[in-house]
Amino acid sequence: MMAEYEAVIGLEVHVELRTKSKAFCSCPNVFGSEPNTNVCPVCLGLPGVLPVLNQAVLEYAVRTGLALNCEIASFSKFDRKNYFYPDLPKNYQISQYDLPLCRNGYLELEVEGVKRRIGITRVHMEEDAGKLIHGEGEDADCSLVDTNRAGVPLLEIVTEPDLRSPEEARLFLEKLKAILQYIDVSDCKMEEGSLRCDANISVRPVGTNILNPKTEIKNMNSFRAVHRALSAEMARQCAIWEAGGRVVRETRAWDEEQGTTVGMRTKEEASDYRYFPDPDLVPIVLSSDFIARVREGLPELPEARKQRFVREYGLPSYDAGVLTSSRPLADFYEACVRGYPDPKTVSNWIMGEFLRLLKASDLEVAETKLTPSHLVEMLELLKEGTISGKIAKTVFEEMFRTGKRAREIVEARGLVQISDEAELARVVDEVLAAHPGVVADYRSGKEKALAFLVGQVMKATRGKANPQAVNKIIKEKIQ
Repeated sequence: MMAEYEAVIGLEVHVELRTKSKAFCSCPNVFGSEPNTNVCPVCLGLPGVLPVLNQAVLEYAVRTGLALNCEIASFSKFDRKNYFYPDLPKNYQISQYDLPLCRNGYLELEVEGVKRRIGITRVHMEEDAGKLIHGEGEDADCSLVDTNRAGVPLLEIVTEPDLRSPEEARLFLEKLKAILQYIDVSDCKMEEGSLRCDANISVRPVGTNILNPKTEIKNMNSFRAVHRALSAEMARQCAIWEAGGRVVRETRAWDEEQGTTVGMRTKEEASDYRYFPDPDLVPIVLSSDFIARVREGLPELPEARKQRFVREYGLPSYDAGVLTSSRPLADFYEACVRGYPDPKTVSNWIMGEFLRLLKASDLEVAETKLTPSHLVEMLELLKEGTISGKIAKTVFEEMFRTGKRAREIVEARGLVQISDEAELARVVDEVLAAHPGVVADYRSGKEKALAFLVGQVMKATRGKANPQAVNKIIKEKIQ
């Protein structure tokens, strides 16, 4: 049934900026403090206070707009978005409505070899609300309010309804996250709420251009959750249309445990918020020189870095894409290549063992004890024949786990590779004598028999034998 329909998806992404202070006051912008400690009269909305825009917020917003190929407005303003909720101290949010800072941008996605341009409707500045902490157990009938997050600077990034599947939405978010981290405006930690996403979705028969009523999905705290929530909501809407019903325009929450979306409330219109210009904040007037200065400060972005890795290091496009998917990983790779100028070998170790251990440990690149110099030293030992490839994997894992240097691990554990031909010849003789049938198979032309014999020698030496030397000795003895 779903094959007969396509999704029409637009995303609203909220990004907390990593400034030192909040958007309109000097309170610290940090995560994890004791509740209601990073507050002042301004972010608490007490009578008579006057907000002042943090210049870093403006610069970060312009930097983001430029990275997303947006037009930067020379004139924009702040508005008051009025709504009443327990964690909103002022009963309005400082945001931008009809004159946003950035608009008409795009990101390019490559899906199954086809490039598609996803429009960015707008990028605007606003402030975050506080946070409700709902009670449990005996306190289940109450909620507490933590206002530390009130006034934290946000960017809202709104896409055009150009995404056509849950998978495209996930790919878009991954690319957007990488760009935001490259330009260093946010840490994008979804588990801490610094990257949050709401999704608008409707479905329509394939081949039509109609826009059916949409629903907005909230409460998605990971890219996997976004993909699952959109897939579930797409299936729900398809079933409604097939049954002759009609989708209701509403806001729905994603229930991770049940794997379904749940209705929350009817969808608000812009008029419900009664926007009007904030009288306490002056309009923002940007000079072309200011915009040019911010543009000049942009770092190399992921797509450009990927193409350079292909061109400069001779990497396959896939390898380059993986390595540049995050700025810390790309920096780690280039630091390794500077110390060990064999780009493909370094790529293989990072994409294999390094990423495997990062995933298993649930760590980010910057959180590991392993540094580029660790990997370079280990690759030098491998190149000079001090350790074998099998031993190198053991050494790498211990370096990752403990932060010890490769030579220290090899010496302490006696892992030096055996290359002495006399010693290897003795082990080879024992293996050949124990497997006469396999020797006969090799002599009759069965090449796989050689791999078995080499494996037995490696097993007998606990992986320390030089495999090239073992191959040579076996062939000399049984040919």
